[in-house]
Amino acid sequence: MSDRARRAEWAWLKVIAWFNLVSAMIGAVGLIGFGGMGIPLEWLHASPFTTYVWPGVILGVVVGGSQALALLATHGRYRLASGMNVAAGLVMMTWIFVEIAMMLVWSPLQGIYFAAGLIQVTLAALTLGAWPSPLFQRGSYPVPQRSIHDSESVRRSNPNCS
Repeated sequence: MSDRARRAEWAWLKVIAWFNLVSAMIGAVGLIGFGGMGIPLEWLHASPFTTYVWPGVILGVVVGGSQALALLATHGRYRLASGMNVAAGLVMMTWIFVEIAMMLVWSPLQGIYFAAGLIQVTLAALTLGAWPSPLFQRGSYPVPQRSIHDSESVRRSNPNCS
């Protein structure tokens, strides 16, 4: 992969991580400081929460914190930056999944934030080299060769084999 393509991957990863961090912090402030941002309290009836304060704290500390740590690792060019971004994206997707499961309500914003987490995980996996290069190159896979001795030793060790 070229240096330009690699820089583009990291640049897009930073953009999505910043988007996720800012979104989580705005959501946390809105839930804690503005009484749930107009979200009806009835939506919490199937959850262990009676107000939006604790969900806001969890959103800010867990989701926002994981995004902040991923960004710090990315900007500092630490080797664990890709893994931190995978973890932060998974935290974002888990937050949305649990939110939908507890509130039993769906909003298009939840789809956007779930997709943002998925994009972050995908980009981070690409920075780890998950995309074969070139993608459609034909070739043989390294298949381990078994010798006659391997099958004979298996037969001797297992009396049920004939």
